Amino acid sequence: MSIAQAIVYRQLTASPKSRLQLARKLAERNIPEKVAEAVLDRFQEVRLINDAEFADTWVRSRAQSRKLAKGALRRELADKGIDQETAAAALEQLSDADEEAAARQLVERKLRPGMDLRERSERDKATRRLASMLARKGYQPSQAFRIVNEVLDGHAPADHGER
Repeated sequence: MSIAQAIVYRQLTASPKSRLQLARKLAERNIPEKVAEAVLDRFQEVRLINDAEFADTWVRSRAQSRKLAKGALRRELADKGIDQETAAAALEQLSDADEEAAARQLVERKLRPGMDLRERSERDKATRRLASMLARKGYQPSQAFRIVNEVLDGHAPADHGER
C-alpha cells in the first residue's frame, strides 16, 4: 500500500487532482484495484482528495487563464471524473457576464492590428476566425458571432480615422 500512497502523494504535490485522475494513475502503475480504492478512500477521509474543491479551483483557474466558456469547462471536468452535480456547483461561480467579458477580452486581444475592417472580405475573414476561436473555447456559435460582431463594430470607426 505504501507504493500507492507514494504515487498519490507525488501526484497531489505536482497539482490538485480528482479522484478519477488518481485512480487512473494508480491503474497505470499496476496497483491492484482494491489497494487503490483503499488508498483513495483514506486520502478522501483526510480531505487530501476533494472533488468539489478540485472542481472549484479548476473552474476558477481555467476560466481566468484560458478564458474557457462553461460548456468547455463542463466537458473538462467530466473528463476528469467530476460528476454533473459537482461540476454544476463549481460552474455557478462564473456568471454569464463574466463569461461574456472573457470572450470580449479574447476577441480584443486576438484582433490583428492593421486589418481594414471596412473591406467586406477582410471583416468576414476576421469574423470567421474569431468566432471559430471562441467556439473552440466552448462558446455557443450565436454568442460567439454576436460578440465578435460587436467588438468589430466597435473597432470599425477607429479604422475610418486612420486613413
